[in-house]
Amino acid sequence: MRSKGFDGMICSIAGVMAAIGDRWGLLILRDLVLGLRRYEDFRHSTGVTHATLSDRLKHLEENELIERRRYQTNPERFEYFLTKKGMQIAAVMPVLAQIGDRCDVSGASAPPLKFVNRKTGADIGWGFFDKKTGEQLDAKDLAIKEGPGSDELVRWRLSHAERLHKK
Repeated sequence: MRSKGFDGMICSIAGVMAAIGDRWGLLILRDLVLGLRRYEDFRHSTGVTHATLSDRLKHLEENELIERRRYQTNPERFEYFLTKKGMQIAAVMPVLAQIGDRCDVSGASAPPLKFVNRKTGADIGWGFFDKKTGEQLDAKDLAIKEGPGSDELVRWRLSHAERLHKK
């Protein structure tokens, strides 16, 4: 699947990427968010080969992002569902889609998907919010600081980036 893993790297982003696996894993998660559940539906949606799809489903299951449930015994067939962990990671799907829409990377003349509040039907969006004040922030307002789980490499990244910004 990939030549070099992220083992030993203290990075939440690398950890999520490792759990997802690759672009196919991300597209399978997208399809699960959309409501697809079955192997052939994933195949039809993505065009991925059988071998790749089987491998990615196993990878997502091993990383506890999805679980499979048998819906037929003869022949044996399964449906796939997001786990609690998978739902948390899948929450980035609307963000990725809306960024793609803003940057017009899909080539569509308009957003292919619309995200709405299930209860009200109102459009939803993503953004940064100050936890104390509730104020919505722009990306330029975001600062990144060392967290309690940081290691030497995290501290190096932050200090190196800070030095570059001071120049």
